Amino acid sequence: MTGINGYPASPTVRAGHSIRLHIATSADRFRLDFYCWGSTPKHTGHIEWPGRDAAPGRYDQDWQWPAYDFLIPRDWQSGVYIGVLSTGFRPSRPVMDAREARFLLVVTPSVPSGRKVLYKIPVSTYHAYNTAGGGSLYSASQVTLRRPGGGVGGPVKGLPDPYDTTSPRQTFAHWDAPFISWMEENGIQSDYCTDLDLDEGRLLGDGYRLLVSSGHDEYWTAQTRRNVTAFRDTGGNIANFGANSCWWRVSLEEDRSALGCAKFPPDALAGTDPDSSYGCPDHWWESEPENALLGVSYRNGGGHWDGPRAPLGFTVTDADHWVFSGTGLKTGDTFGHDRALVGYECDGAAYEVDGQGRPQSTGQDGTPKDFKILGIAPLPSDWNFAAREPIPSPRAATLGLYTATGTVFTAATTDWARLLASDPHVAAITHNVITRLA
Repeated sequence: MTGINGYPASPTVRAGHSIRLHIATSADRFRLDFYCWGSTPKHTGHIEWPGRDAAPGRYDQDWQWPAYDFLIPRDWQSGVYIGVLSTGFRPSRPVMDAREARFLLVVTPSVPSGRKVLYKIPVSTYHAYNTAGGGSLYSASQVTLRRPGGGVGGPVKGLPDPYDTTSPRQTFAHWDAPFISWMEENGIQSDYCTDLDLDEGRLLGDGYRLLVSSGHDEYWTAQTRRNVTAFRDTGGNIANFGANSCWWRVSLEEDRSALGCAKFPPDALAGTDPDSSYGCPDHWWESEPENALLGVSYRNGGGHWDGPRAPLGFTVTDADHWVFSGTGLKTGDTFGHDRALVGYECDGAAYEVDGQGRPQSTGQDGTPKDFKILGIAPLPSDWNFAAREPIPSPRAATLGLYTATGTVFTAATTDWARLLASDPHVAAITHNVITRLA
């Protein structure tokens, strides 16, 4: 079978604008089909081009594969599009998680759409774990965005997920795809963007009421954080159905072709695990704790990276809050326990227990003092804690929210999307948060 793969020059494009695609194949001719992701993949068109071959490049250099320009139709709705490459005459099956012959492209609106929800695709995190070309941000301080992978179509660093073996973690298929499917199935209309759009300051001023992310949105630039904070401070709401968010601070090259993160000190030994290296200037929590924006931090939670983990769910601390409306949950009930909802990574806020036995945020870690803990999951001693230094409270995943002009909600676990289709409590809470904040 003739090999083929490709990548976009940029992972984001406006409807009605042209995108440059880079594709290499030894076939004389190839076919490209586009599918828009939703409750089911929707075929939106195809094109055929003559094939040109090229050798793979390095992880830290622009691969400069043969270029093809494609005009995105103006009538394409904002969404996540999967380009499916084939050397046959019929469209390939739209398998979203293929490790080759696929690329991810986010189409943003050409003009404000009037929709109130904007969903953020974490392209920086996808590429941080992308190992195409032999490296990732876990072995180097810079990676190119111009190579296969970055959500789909490339190899990925990390161990299999024992709770969902159908796709690797750190890919579009694992957390984002099921969340987007659930939104469409439940009538929630959304536009889509990437980290690069928010870094540029695009879209957040176009009338959206709610910015949504899910799963694992780990790598943020300083400008992305400033722009999202400004969105909150002017009344925009944020719903983060994930964890380990805004943990590493990254930088983009001026032409947005590469991503950098100074995880290692200059004399670090090759092969050092950056997640065990502290005193690093590119941890957000060391200079500007992410709690100040998100209400929680991975350093108060952690992860369990190897195989099955102790099954944890959230214990409800205030069932009268609107977040739990219609769930049937009572204060003291636990949900998500049977399917290990908490993990594989989780976030928390520093807290203390009040006279009624309820956890209250202390603010000692940078969390806003009015952050309300609505669900808590104390972590067992065998958890792989993120922070090595002492923190001012026991470690626990803390689901909750606060308001600072805009309201910020956190589900505090990467695996929230995994239970959306099977756990009615998770689904009801998600519906309550999105409909209320949008």
